[in-house]
Amino acid sequence: MQQKSLVGELLAEFIGTMVLLLFGLGVVASVVLFGKGVPGEVVNGGTTNINIAWGLGVTMGIYIAGKTTGAHLNPAVTVTLAVFRGFSWGKVLPYVAAQIAGAFAGAALVFLNYRVAFEAFDPGLEKTASVFATVPTFPMDPMYGWIDQILGTALLLLMILAITDEKNTPPGNMAPIMVGLIVVAIGMCFGTMHGYAINPARDFGPRLFTLIAGFKNTGFDGGVWIVPIVGPLIGGLIGAAVYDFGIRKYLPE
Repeated sequence: MQQKSLVGELLAEFIGTMVLLLFGLGVVASVVLFGKGVPGEVVNGGTTNINIAWGLGVTMGIYIAGKTTGAHLNPAVTVTLAVFRGFSWGKVLPYVAAQIAGAFAGAALVFLNYRVAFEAFDPGLEKTASVFATVPTFPMDPMYGWIDQILGTALLLLMILAITDEKNTPPGNMAPIMVGLIVVAIGMCFGTMHGYAINPARDFGPRLFTLIAGFKNTGFDGGVWIVPIVGPLIGGLIGAAVYDFGIRKYLPE
């Protein structure tokens, strides 16, 4: 019975993460592949569309997996909950594997849907790997990528714990929408330096897909891929520590 329960949890994390990536990568593909108009002109929504769709993708993923697992959908969330909320360490690696697999599947489906457009826009797949995985705006100075990944994920976990804490002022069934809006806000404020992965599975799963699918400049050869994996894990722990020791500790029972 316990094994059956774990299978259901992993399926929920897989499907929830896949749906999150379908919305998130789908909008990036739409903006990049079809948003080329007059130079300097903002067309097809640009970054506004991207930020809103990523937030909606998070909301939809939470509605899918929320009842089953609490909808981690993010290794940084899973690890943080294991450290600060007693989540079983025995489930951490299976959850992370399901999340990465879901992200990989989401990337594959987006590419399948837009394959003709990719072939027309970038026949050699030399410049569109960034549709799927993040890249630093300033590749010669990766420190900025570290800072924004840590800061963005710290904000994410700080706010998630605040929103879901029954001792605080939880928004009830509005929580998925609120978490989605947090992602929108983080993207608008901190999304330009490194693409605001703030989720190791969201970045590594699709990046692995680009490598297998034959994309060039995937980031694996330069160490770029490490930043959106390690940075969010550190940031999540920092955000949770700030909440627990700065806010939760002083909340009335």
